[in-house]
Amino acid sequence: MSSPKTTFYENQAATIIKNLEKRNMEGYYCPDAASAVQKALSLMPEGSVISWGGSMTLSETGMMDALHAGNYTLIDRMTATTPEEKRDIYAKTTLADYYFMSTNAITLDGQLVNIDGAGNRVACLIHGPEHIIILAGMNKVCPDVESAVKRVKNCATPPNTVRLNCKTPCAVTGICGDCLSPETICCQEVITRYSRIKGRIKVILIGEEYGY
Repeated sequence: MSSPKTTFYENQAATIIKNLEKRNMEGYYCPDAASAVQKALSLMPEGSVISWGGSMTLSETGMMDALHAGNYTLIDRMTATTPEEKRDIYAKTTLADYYFMSTNAITLDGQLVNIDGAGNRVACLIHGPEHIIILAGMNKVCPDVESAVKRVKNCATPPNTVRLNCKTPCAVTGICGDCLSPETICCQEVITRYSRIKGRIKVILIGEEYGY
């Protein structure tokens, strides 16, 4: 028998998926990480060229392990040893068949809200890779864009600055200081309200909590 929370997640996800469809995006709901990973793998053929943006969700769900174990060509920026190699990898990433990421927040009406530092993640979301596959726990859901931005700045960014050893006010206080620190990771704010290419962006909602 489903718990009230499970039923709530299912109902909420169904609403979001309908709204994603209106925005030319595809949505799916999976009750747990294992089924979400299998769903993602089913969306792409073997031999695909794949890359990804920084994401705790991809690691926590086992998505990264599945990609490394699969028959794919992986473009991994962490293999770069020089700035030149890193730049070359970023360029190749824009031509990937599939790009994996999470989203910092998603609204009930199907808008994606992301705040980035270097901008490579949101750049690929906006343009470049042929397909975008997003895995997101239901803890990322927010009522609207305004609350989504607040969630990112106060719930996602502070722990990420700690994880990345960034010298920012929020890394110390745990609260957004709207800073202009040289190490801020809040450089780009991107709201994805519609996909010009139908079905390019695929969102897999997971009935559990993952990431920040």
